[in-house]
Amino acid sequence: VVVSGKLRGQRAKAMKFTDGFMIHSGFPIQEYIDLAIRHVYLRQGVLGIKVKIMLPWDPTGKTGPKKPLPDHVSIVEPKDEPLPTGPTSEQVGGKPDLGQPPQQQQQQQPQQVPPQVVG
Repeated sequence: VVVSGKLRGQRAKAMKFTDGFMIHSGFPIQEYIDLAIRHVYLRQGVLGIKVKIMLPWDPTGKTGPKKPLPDHVSIVEPKDEPLPTGPTSEQVGGKPDLGQPPQQQQQQQPQQVPPQVVG
Protein backbone atom coordinates (compact mmCIF):
# COMPACT_ATOMS: atom_id res chain seq x y z
CA VAL A 1 0.00 0.00 0.00
CA VAL A 2 1.36 3.42 -0.96
CA VAL A 3 -0.37 6.61 0.15
CA SER A 4 0.99 9.81 -1.38
CA GLY A 5 0.01 13.47 -1.30
CA LYS A 6 -0.44 16.11 1.40
CA LEU A 7 -0.62 13.82 4.38
CA ARG A 8 0.39 16.24 7.16
CA GLY A 9 1.21 19.83 6.45
CA GLN A 10 1.76 21.62 3.17
CA ARG A 11 4.53 19.41 1.79
CA ALA A 12 3.53 16.28 -0.13
CA LYS A 13 4.91 12.97 1.10
CA ALA A 14 4.55 9.30 0.32
CA MET A 15 4.13 6.57 2.92
CA LYS A 16 4.67 2.88 2.14
CA PHE A 17 3.23 -0.01 4.09
CA THR A 18 4.49 -3.48 3.15
CA ASP A 19 4.11 -6.98 4.48
CA GLY A 20 5.20 -10.34 3.09
CA PHE A 21 6.65 -11.30 -0.29
CA MET A 22 6.09 -9.24 -3.45
CA ILE A 23 7.57 -9.78 -6.93
CA HIS A 24 8.50 -6.64 -8.87
CA SER A 25 9.82 -7.72 -12.28
CA GLY A 26 9.27 -10.10 -15.15
CA PHE A 27 6.22 -11.60 -16.82
CA PRO A 28 4.76 -13.21 -13.63
CA ILE A 29 3.74 -9.71 -12.48
CA GLN A 30 0.93 -9.80 -15.03
CA GLU A 31 -0.43 -13.05 -13.59
CA TYR A 32 0.34 -12.76 -9.87
CA ILE A 33 -0.09 -9.07 -8.99
CA ASP A 34 -3.49 -7.41 -8.57
CA LEU A 35 -3.08 -3.61 -8.70
CA ALA A 36 -5.57 -0.84 -7.84
CA ILE A 37 -5.01 2.93 -7.95
CA ARG A 38 -7.52 5.49 -6.65
CA HIS A 39 -7.42 9.27 -6.24
CA VAL A 40 -9.10 10.94 -3.27
CA TYR A 41 -9.99 14.60 -3.84
CA LEU A 42 -9.72 16.64 -0.63
CA ARG A 43 -9.95 20.36 0.06
CA GLN A 44 -6.15 20.69 0.43
CA GLY A 45 -5.32 18.59 -2.64
CA VAL A 46 -5.34 15.08 -4.03
CA LEU A 47 -4.30 11.92 -2.16
CA GLY A 48 -3.21 8.95 -4.21
CA ILE A 49 -3.69 5.41 -2.94
CA LYS A 50 -2.00 2.47 -4.66
CA VAL A 51 -2.61 -1.10 -3.47
CA LYS A 52 -0.78 -4.18 -4.79
CA ILE A 53 -1.80 -7.68 -3.75
CA MET A 54 0.14 -10.79 -4.75
CA LEU A 55 -2.16 -13.72 -5.45
CA PRO A 56 -1.22 -17.21 -4.24
CA TRP A 57 -0.42 -20.03 -6.68
CA ASP A 58 -3.47 -22.26 -7.15
CA PRO A 59 -3.12 -25.42 -9.31
CA THR A 60 -6.89 -25.39 -9.95
CA GLY A 61 -6.86 -21.74 -11.07
CA LYS A 62 -9.80 -20.59 -8.90
CA THR A 63 -8.16 -18.22 -6.40
CA GLY A 64 -4.88 -17.56 -8.21
CA PRO A 65 -2.85 -18.32 -11.34
CA LYS A 66 -2.49 -21.94 -12.49
CA LYS A 67 1.12 -21.42 -13.55
CA PRO A 68 3.70 -21.67 -10.73
CA LEU A 69 6.36 -19.00 -10.28
CA PRO A 70 9.44 -19.57 -12.50
CA ASP A 71 11.68 -20.08 -9.46
CA HIS A 72 9.44 -22.85 -8.06
CA VAL A 73 11.41 -26.10 -7.74
CA SER A 74 9.73 -29.49 -7.41
CA ILE A 75 11.81 -32.51 -6.39
CA VAL A 76 10.88 -35.81 -8.02
CA GLU A 77 11.78 -39.13 -6.40
CA PRO A 78 14.27 -41.13 -8.50
CA LYS A 79 13.23 -44.40 -10.16
CA ASP A 80 14.49 -47.71 -8.79
CA GLU A 81 17.42 -48.90 -10.88
CA PRO A 82 18.92 -52.38 -10.77
CA LEU A 83 22.32 -52.51 -9.10
CA PRO A 84 25.24 -53.50 -11.36
CA THR A 85 26.48 -57.07 -10.78
CA GLY A 86 30.02 -56.51 -12.05
CA PRO A 87 32.21 -54.09 -13.96
CA THR A 88 31.18 -53.42 -17.54
CA SER A 89 32.58 -51.35 -20.37
CA GLU A 90 31.07 -49.85 -23.48
CA GLN A 91 32.78 -48.41 -26.51
CA VAL A 92 31.15 -45.11 -27.30
CA GLY A 93 32.10 -42.63 -29.99
CA GLY A 94 35.01 -44.55 -31.52
CA LYS A 95 36.08 -44.43 -35.17
CA PRO A 96 33.84 -46.51 -37.42
CA ASP A 97 35.33 -49.68 -38.93
CA LEU A 98 35.90 -49.50 -42.68
CA GLY A 99 35.07 -53.18 -43.13
CA GLN A 100 38.52 -54.72 -42.53
CA PRO A 101 40.77 -54.74 -39.49
CA PRO A 102 43.94 -52.59 -39.84
CA GLN A 103 46.27 -55.64 -40.07
CA GLN A 104 44.52 -56.93 -43.21
CA GLN A 105 44.59 -53.48 -44.80
CA GLN A 106 48.38 -53.30 -44.37
CA GLN A 107 48.85 -56.73 -46.00
CA GLN A 108 46.90 -55.70 -49.11
CA GLN A 109 49.01 -52.60 -49.74
CA PRO A 110 52.05 -53.27 -51.99
CA GLN A 111 55.28 -52.79 -50.17
CA GLN A 112 57.53 -50.16 -51.63
CA VAL A 113 61.24 -50.86 -51.94
CA PRO A 114 63.39 -47.90 -50.92
CA PRO A 115 65.72 -46.71 -53.71
CA GLN A 116 69.36 -47.75 -53.34
CA VAL A 117 72.04 -45.17 -53.53
CA VAL A 118 74.85 -46.13 -55.90
CA GLY A 119 78.05 -44.45 -55.22
